[in-house]
Amino acid sequence: MHLLREGQFSVAETFMREANTHPSSNANTSSNTNTSSSNVNTSSPNTVPGPPNGAIGRAFKSEHLQSEFQEMYTVLRELRENRNLEPAIEWARRNSNLLDSRGSNLLFELCRLKFIQLFVSGSTSLSGHQNPLDGPLLALQYAQTSFKDFQPRYATEISQLMGAFPFYQNIHESPYRALFDNDASWNDAASSFTKEFCSLLGLSPESPLFVAATAGCIALPLLAKAAEIMRINRTDWTTAEEMPVPIPLPPAYIFHSIFVCPVSKEQATDSNPPMMMPCAHVICKESLDTYSKGSKFKCPYCPSESHPSQSIRVYL
Repeated sequence: MHLLREGQFSVAETFMREANTHPSSNANTSSNTNTSSSNVNTSSPNTVPGPPNGAIGRAFKSEHLQSEFQEMYTVLRELRENRNLEPAIEWARRNSNLLDSRGSNLLFELCRLKFIQLFVSGSTSLSGHQNPLDGPLLALQYAQTSFKDFQPRYATEISQLMGAFPFYQNIHESPYRALFDNDASWNDAASSFTKEFCSLLGLSPESPLFVAATAGCIALPLLAKAAEIMRINRTDWTTAEEMPVPIPLPPAYIFHSIFVCPVSKEQATDSNPPMMMPCAHVICKESLDTYSKGSKFKCPYCPSESHPSQSIRVYL
């Protein structure tokens, strides 16, 4: 799966072919030990051969995923290398119903970037000089045909684009400079496209293997240092569900909301979940039990009084 997601299709095919041809010892050897050439189907470059009961063959069929990711990388190549938005826009229009059901802004983001690209492009006249009006006129024609469906939802954003027309001669020095002179918008569009494409496949934007390995590389030096300190001090870390030291991961690698009880200063767990009282203040269950002792009690943060049975669990 990681190889397919990274676009390493030939490596993925070789990996699955060899894994199925040489199954592990715990596989069903009675049906998987035939390694003759008859098991290798080379009729299609997208077919992953192997016994039907192979260990990896049972996990998933890669032909569909490979086809999907090939399309994704084709679109991304056009977007990043050639700054060609048409394949991405065509894909987004084809899947607009699914994207709308998710509340996605991808199609409008791509069309807005296309508008900006046309606006600043201009063209060369017969005399060899660039006509500064050609770009804005092309952008206006594009807006008239492409922005009609976006008007109810993106009226403010479209108004900002229209407001740039009086500044067409010095757009890069105008109040709209941040919108029209932003190379990072291309990377943002590629990231948004990747995210939505993978979401429609039911996958995260990045390979879980890549995320886990990267997080491990970030944590390893701190864990190694902690292990050395514990070795020198002849101490052991006995808490099974906590790390011996805090591991500061980047925001992109923090996937779950964390609640720390304001009373006990401890992180909430499944056995000690956050509980919201009628006054809307939240503390952990153990703190709630300690304060209430099973009877009516006063909130630690306001004068409100309530019974523990009135508190509800908060799911993050």
